[in-house]
Amino acid sequence: MTQDERRLYLLKVLLAERPEYSSLAIPPQAEEQKILLRGLMNIRPAAIISDDFLAVQDAYLQEATKEKGITTLDQLTPLADGNLYLWQGDITTLQCDAIVNAANSGMTGCYVPNHHCIDNAIHTYAGVQLRLACDALMQAQGHAEETGRAKLTKAYNLPCRYVLHTVGPIVEGALTDADWEALAASYTACLTLAAQKNLESVAFCCISTGVFHFPPEAAAAVAIGTVRQFLQRDTSVKKVIFNVFKDQDYIIYRNLLQRA
Repeated sequence: MTQDERRLYLLKVLLAERPEYSSLAIPPQAEEQKILLRGLMNIRPAAIISDDFLAVQDAYLQEATKEKGITTLDQLTPLADGNLYLWQGDITTLQCDAIVNAANSGMTGCYVPNHHCIDNAIHTYAGVQLRLACDALMQAQGHAEETGRAKLTKAYNLPCRYVLHTVGPIVEGALTDADWEALAASYTACLTLAAQKNLESVAFCCISTGVFHFPPEAAAAVAIGTVRQFLQRDTSVKKVIFNVFKDQDYIIYRNLLQRA
């Protein structure tokens, strides 16, 4: 099957799952089809689906990621300490041992169609299996995820091996000591879990910035300080990538990393 054929197949299956969309026509333009497909994947609850669907979805997502371009760790140059990296790009295209997802307390992804948050992007390009895996973890846990904790899943169709999911603090008003400690706890929890899995490389997004309102400069300081402290331990984790998307965040991290 071509990518166009795969996309049409996936759209037809997902639309057939939703009786309320029975009259919805699939748009003829490829870009509009992609938007619709992502939206349908985003709103789909954690539920079993056929092996045929998964096979087509996996082929489609892996090819889509190749088209975007995969970045490998050996293409990056360390900025500080020989084991810290700064990379501006799409974390869903990064090939390393684990990437970190800034999740919400539900831990099963962002259900807002085509939302631009990292949680949405990771779940979209990993495939529907990721929501199922996260839901299984949460069902076993029996309650919402606490701030400063982390969970690990396979990465499915992403080029990394695993995804570390963590819930950072939501800042309301002025920063408190508890906010600082909770954010540091998220970084430490991810690194500890990575070490328990004997992983070597971890890529962090900017946890708790954006809609969680942690000031970017303060968040970057917490991230760098916590990671540096952890890397002093004797664990399997040897390389940490700070992944940023915005120019502003790149400048913040670059300046902080170059000071030391």
